[in-house]
Amino acid sequence: MAYAPTSAPDRRLDCPPKSRKIVDDTASPTATLALGEPLMPLRHPHVLDPDATDIQAEGAVLRERGPATPIDLPGQVTAWAVTDPGLLRRLLTDQRVSKDPRQHWPAWIAGEIPPDWPLVTWVAVASMGTAYGQDHRRLRSLVSGTFTARRIAALRPEIEQIVTALLDDLASDAGGAPVDLRERFAHPLPIEVICRLVGFPDDGSRTRLRQIVDITFDTTTEPGEMAASMGEAQELFAGLVAAKSREPGDDLVSAMLVARDENDSRLSEAELINMIFLLLGAGHETTVNLLDHAIAALLTQRDQLDLVLTGRCSWHDVIEETLRWQAPVANLPLRYAIEDIELDGLTIRRGEPILAAYAAAGRAPDRHDDADRSDITRPDKEHLAFGHGVHFCLGSSLARLEAEVALPALFDRFPDLTLAVAPNRLRPLASFISNGHLELPVRLTP
Repeated sequence: MAYAPTSAPDRRLDCPPKSRKIVDDTASPTATLALGEPLMPLRHPHVLDPDATDIQAEGAVLRERGPATPIDLPGQVTAWAVTDPGLLRRLLTDQRVSKDPRQHWPAWIAGEIPPDWPLVTWVAVASMGTAYGQDHRRLRSLVSGTFTARRIAALRPEIEQIVTALLDDLASDAGGAPVDLRERFAHPLPIEVICRLVGFPDDGSRTRLRQIVDITFDTTTEPGEMAASMGEAQELFAGLVAAKSREPGDDLVSAMLVARDENDSRLSEAELINMIFLLLGAGHETTVNLLDHAIAALLTQRDQLDLVLTGRCSWHDVIEETLRWQAPVANLPLRYAIEDIELDGLTIRRGEPILAAYAAAGRAPDRHDDADRSDITRPDKEHLAFGHGVHFCLGSSLARLEAEVALPALFDRFPDLTLAVAPNRLRPLASFISNGHLELPVRLTP
């Protein structure tokens, strides 16, 4: 995976103050989505690389084909990849776009999608992530109170404690052989935090939980392995629900059980289990990749690191630019057009699936100058890395807080931290969904 040069002659010396761009989301949900330039129909779809050997290069190819372009997903399912950030933002707030295949994907309803389709896990589960309308509001309301700004801020001391313990463990290896910082730091922090929030026990089953999540995000996983892991996940989470029913605690699963009982079983057992999987999976994978890419970028661009360590830029600048430059979720399947949606010369027909191409949208050249370069001094770091609209990531503030605590603590403890391999030797995950590295080998100096 290629990184930007470590310096540029026109780099500004200081970061701009924080600013929030106001986005007009008041357009009617039934209005035509203008793209500025006519979209020309293409003769054939682009076949998305399941190995994800270069997510950003493929994103550039998709952008070249237009703001929305047909692609072939594994299993020969054709969808629209939307790469233009303006268009994507509008579609993510358009009431004519659904995430529920049971209501709005004719191919799914007709049984044309086989049960061993490689991406079936991403669309088949009945959860907040695939719900539409009233069902989505009902499910989201059960957990939204846990992710308020006040409750997330109250987690800071606990996150600081976890970070300190991880850094103490790393310090024992300082001066020795290279260590994998993704394995030893970027991964264990967010999974520990979300497991504590959800109430997932620390009894050895977390190792298997991680393996199941990794299999789910791996877009090269064989269908049989995927089905087996999902069956195991159902058993794992059903056991958790049973345990919390017997002995509730101060955690999210216990709170959802109380809400279910108080609302006359409005939350089915399957919905509850699938909600737990969504929270545990999505609740840590994005943060792992955010930390991974932020650390790699700073170790590759030492001038950028110097701007932060000398106070000329903030860790907020690092976090937001990383989210723009390397969206932790590169492509998220799937959404569906409830009715025909006109795109100024092209139409997404009723029932056609849509892929949100977040990584490609983050590097739109007409939106960001020198978009392929990570630059924490750029004044506009606007991105869609956490989605937009009613499905905007509930855990976005938690992910930002974890990075806000973890990154300065890491570089304060190990100011001479260096990559143990050349940047172009960092290997990507085999996933066009999860955007991160297989390993992040570094050398720790005492």
